[in-house]
Amino acid sequence: MTLRAQFFASSIAACGFVCAATLPQTAAASDSNYHVLNRQVLSGPVRWDYLAVDSVRHRVFLTRGDHVDVYDVASKSVVGAINNTTGVHGVAIAPDLNRGYTSNGGTDTVTVFDLATLAPLATIGVGGKPDSIVYDPASKRVFAANGKDRSLSVIDTASNRVIKVIALAGGPETAVVNGKGQLFVALEDRNSIAVIDTREMKVLRQFDISASCDEPAGLAIDAATDRLYAGCHNARMVVVDGRSGQVLAAPAIGKGNDATAYDPSQQRAFASNGDGTLTVIDGAAPFAVLQNVPTMVRGRTMALDPSSHQLFIVSAVVDETQPAVKGRAALKPDSFTLLTIAPE
Repeated sequence: MTLRAQFFASSIAACGFVCAATLPQTAAASDSNYHVLNRQVLSGPVRWDYLAVDSVRHRVFLTRGDHVDVYDVASKSVVGAINNTTGVHGVAIAPDLNRGYTSNGGTDTVTVFDLATLAPLATIGVGGKPDSIVYDPASKRVFAANGKDRSLSVIDTASNRVIKVIALAGGPETAVVNGKGQLFVALEDRNSIAVIDTREMKVLRQFDISASCDEPAGLAIDAATDRLYAGCHNARMVVVDGRSGQVLAAPAIGKGNDATAYDPSQQRAFASNGDGTLTVIDGAAPFAVLQNVPTMVRGRTMALDPSSHQLFIVSAVVDETQPAVKGRAALKPDSFTLLTIAPE
């Protein structure tokens, strides 16, 4: 994610929370009833980007600028950290390898760590400003999306080294895999989605979604159908057939999206939006908006635990006594907040 993923535009900085009465009209809202289950302030810097979930241990990995906090859902506490990850953006989880991987945008590296002990195992040099990062179980490779270089660094998990760099036609944002040998990555500045063969390590095709989507950032997948859910900055979630590239629908979501998720057993798609909403969408046609859950302004990034069906969103409170810096509102120290959202 770009740096704007950490903070939302100052035009909504004066808002702390969104009232339900101001949310867009939804269809079939009775079919969905997600709510904020827990709201918890965590100490530390008010910087963040991607979140990731270890659904086996029910831990949430929270990127915090120079380290990653590891939050235990059962105890509602931070139980460890991955340190020395300057400019960290994302975390990839490889449960079959018992490994995790962080993308460190400040040092152009990836840190490998043990999922059980959180101990660092290796540091790997990658391309310029790695952002999104994903593990592909089909090839047992990790793909780091390099924002500066417009490329993917392919990491062999057995040797912990980069074995190929795949050039892309635009700046990569979120990447997802289908578990069958294909990776999909949103090219934000090209309004398109690139399709990668993870075994052959090459670009297969590129889907142009510009007619419906402006600047795709969030990206999620229904691996069973290869259906993609792209969160776009024109306040739309564009549903794309990952096999043909056909746009199937473009339901309205909140403004300032930077992450989407898909829960296969619930057949629900989600968009976390910087305007303080979580949009819940029926994952099947006609892809109706079911609910807009009030969250927290600047709550743009999100992760889903498919085993518990809980979603996690982070944000912080604007400090209205301080001036904005380069268009970004100042945030109150020690106001970093983790929201846990769940269905009733």
